[in-house]
Amino acid sequence: MENTRNFCIIAHIDHGKSTLADRLLQSTKTVQDRDFQNQVLDDMDLERERGITIKSHAIQMEYLYEGKNYILNLIDTPGHVDFSYEVSRSIASCEGALLIVDATQGIQAQTISNLYQAIDHNLEIIPVLNKMDMDNAMPEEVKDQIVDLIGCDRGDIIEASGKTGLGVDRILHDIVTKIPPPKGNPDAPLQALIFDSVFNSFRGIIAYFKIKNGRIRTNESVKFFATGKEYLADEIGVLKLKLAPRQVLEAGDVGYIISGIKSAKEVKVGDTITHVENPCQRAIAGFEEVKPMVFAGIYPVDADDYEELRLAMERLQLNDASLTFEPESSAALGFGFRCGFLGMLHMEIIQERLDREFNMDVIATVPNVSYKVYTTQGEIIDVHNPSGLPEPTVIDRIEEPYINAEIITKTEYVGNIMSLCIGKRGIQKNQVYLTSDRVELSFEMPLSEIVFDFYDKLKSISKGYASFDYSISEYKPATLVRLDILLNSEMVDALSTLIHRDNAYDFGRRICGKLKELIPRQQFEIAIQAAIGAKIIARETVKAVRKDVLAKCYGGDITRKRKLLEKQKRGKKRMRQVGNVEIPQEAFLAVLKLD
Repeated sequence: MENTRNFCIIAHIDHGKSTLADRLLQSTKTVQDRDFQNQVLDDMDLERERGITIKSHAIQMEYLYEGKNYILNLIDTPGHVDFSYEVSRSIASCEGALLIVDATQGIQAQTISNLYQAIDHNLEIIPVLNKMDMDNAMPEEVKDQIVDLIGCDRGDIIEASGKTGLGVDRILHDIVTKIPPPKGNPDAPLQALIFDSVFNSFRGIIAYFKIKNGRIRTNESVKFFATGKEYLADEIGVLKLKLAPRQVLEAGDVGYIISGIKSAKEVKVGDTITHVENPCQRAIAGFEEVKPMVFAGIYPVDADDYEELRLAMERLQLNDASLTFEPESSAALGFGFRCGFLGMLHMEIIQERLDREFNMDVIATVPNVSYKVYTTQGEIIDVHNPSGLPEPTVIDRIEEPYINAEIITKTEYVGNIMSLCIGKRGIQKNQVYLTSDRVELSFEMPLSEIVFDFYDKLKSISKGYASFDYSISEYKPATLVRLDILLNSEMVDALSTLIHRDNAYDFGRRICGKLKELIPRQQFEIAIQAAIGAKIIARETVKAVRKDVLAKCYGGDITRKRKLLEKQKRGKKRMRQVGNVEIPQEAFLAVLKLD
């Protein structure tokens, strides 16, 4: 244990975490040159295409320092706010963190929120100034920001470059000398925290854990605390670039266990592994439950694929513990799942992964947040779905979740960003100048307002310079209404939304306009209406495709033409009664992308 160091890398998006991790792996000869590729830890195609880290990745390195061999367990974490749950799990299983700041951009919102998480867990922080090789680097200015933020000496800040390898040796030296070894008693009963898991179609479920106390050997009987189920440890080992089996693992080690578990329900991230013979008295505490922010329905395009979708979701949940889902049904879409996500990017990534990893074609409904409805009988109902809203006569009041938003930007964009936030019902709480041209704005805003397009708009009005981070604060009363979309007087429940009364008219008009473009023309007229209760607030009409029934009449008496037109009119009337409207999948997606 004396020679083990567990640490993670935290930073804002695009500050060079994965590139710096590549240099550390090359410097410690963990990855051979023939196996090396850029972003070596990002093993998902999606991560490579988008250039973002989605999953935390653990890997073990060996480093020789002053004649002693040290084992360094590195966890590379995502930077996007939607994957902050991955970061909280990584921080829970480490003793130290590399805080990486981009020398060209300075400290940004996600850097600060990740840093506070690390400080809450008493992690040793090593500040690293990355991208020093760039022409537009501002080392002195950014060093001042780091000193202000964490109160370290200027000499403690390591100048580095993930691209050229500058400063990598000093980083390794500081990891060994500054980060404390893990605490724990190898002779106590086994206590190991599961921080991730993955499904393997040949070997069942592979759980990744960190041992807090005790030791584990191959072929020992173990049990999982939350489920109480017992297993045989068929194979244990450490996480190199590939799984590396070992006979025994001790306190402070990070490793994996394969015990032939087939069902995804039996493994829970945050659970504790212990021995059957000599179990520990209680589970490891301090592991937070995930709180979904955004809810949306996910339905299979083909109704027969429902069971396959359930299996795919369970396997995906193993690998992404922040996904929550429960079954639901919709009149328009059949059977599917109500899913909870941490944000819009998270939702997009889950849809992509379902398509790529499990070949599932899915439709997602309009995302919304969860509301608390207080009824006149004094009950409190959690509503995730507009169709679950009780009748207006029994509602006393509705409360919606609010967030504390932190936005860091350059001073020239402050006016535009304030206008955007106030337009989204935000209330400004604070404004702090970090340097002469960087300002931190604090707003209190309803979560429902940032679900759709807030982040995209923020990026475009600040030319990409604003960084955004948020945390849930509390529920507050709101004047919300349910906006229904009717096609030919039939309600489409998948397009219903809960929305603030002030925004309902504008939103309803825009949805009707968008659907008019997307719904193909039929042989009969289609009325698209937006309604609040029984009151229609917006309407568009998709004109009928008309067949020219008068084409064969060249001249002749008007009564012949009248007869043909009357016959067509009767046919259209019957069609409108029996015809039904197919809603293309683009219509559901278009509602998400209303600008």
